[in-house]
Formats: sequence, structure tokens, C-alpha cells
Amino acid sequence: MPNIKSAVERVRLTKKETAYNRAQRSAYRNAVKRFEALVAAGDKEAAKTALTAAIRSLDKAASKGIIHKNKAANQKSRLTKRFAAM
Repeated sequence: MPNIKSAVERVRLTKKETAYNRAQRSAYRNAVKRFEALVAAGDKEAAKTALTAAIRSLDKAASKGIIHKNKAANQKSRLTKRFAAM
């Protein structure tokens, strides 16, 4: 455990930021999985809604720096292609 006040604050802040990043990463992964499950089930209307949610979640994660913007773009492209192939 650090003794210097600024180091103590950084430890506390890092824990908070890590928890936030982990939650955001989990949210976008769950949104993608939800979409893929609906595509596999063949439910086009629900898949369209899930696609919108997944894209929004990916954009949010990319804008916050949780994932790289190109990774988000690649995943959005892949999901859109899967929806179009339905």
C-alpha cells in the first residue's frame, strides 16, 4: 500500500476506473451475444432491435477508449453483414 497521498488517490481512482471499464466491456459483449443468439434463432424483428443496441454499445465503448475504434468498426460491419444475410 502506498504511503504518499497522491499514490493512494491513484490506487483508489484506478480501482474505480477499472470497475467502470469492466462493466462497459461486459455490456458491449453481452449486447453482441444477444444479437447473435437472435440471428441464430431467426427472429428478424428482435434481431434488428438487438443490432441497434449492439452498435450503440460498441460506439460507446470505442468513444470511451475501452476498445479501439477500428475494432468497433470491424465488429459493427460483421454484425451488419450477419443481419443482412438473414
